[in-house]
Amino acid sequence: MKPRRPSRPAHATEDEKRLFATVMRDAVPVKRRAKLIHPAKPAAKPEPVPPPPPPVPPPPAAAKRGRAGPVAAPPKPNPGLDRGTEKRLKAGDIPIERRIDLHGMTQAAAHAALDRFVRQAARDGLRLLLVITGKGSASEGVLRRAVPRWLNSGEHAATVLRTAPAQARHGGEGALYVLMRRRRP
Repeated sequence: MKPRRPSRPAHATEDEKRLFATVMRDAVPVKRRAKLIHPAKPAAKPEPVPPPPPPVPPPPAAAKRGRAGPVAAPPKPNPGLDRGTEKRLKAGDIPIERRIDLHGMTQAAAHAALDRFVRQAARDGLRLLLVITGKGSASEGVLRRAVPRWLNSGEHAATVLRTAPAQARHGGEGALYVLMRRRRP
């Protein structure tokens, strides 16, 4: 069986009336919307006929005669980087030639220091750099996210070939390997 609700008095007490008047003193009535009159539906228009698809180009002459043409090689995942170098980079087996520690810096100071560092390394013809960003708080630091963006865009895009997370012995999640492009004579 349901519990009974307490009965309410039929009329408000004087205290309740005063409280209600106090609360409602600043209330502004909401204007009622005029009833919406739905316009008559326009006559149905015939749907436009889509244009025919463009014609498919004929196959090359070699394919018509039954000869197989040259097969295009699939694109490389990292243009300019062979598989062996990529494995050595990820394993941390390429010797680090210079390193910079950015953690603890503001974003503006770190960006300026990184720009100078990468420009100088490019002038010196260095191959592998180590950039220490720090892990940051709550697993995603500001510098940890920003440094790869800075390196892969702007003025450094022409000199930086690839960035990769560093091995634990070189800083792990708080550091990056930066592989520079080789200078061609």
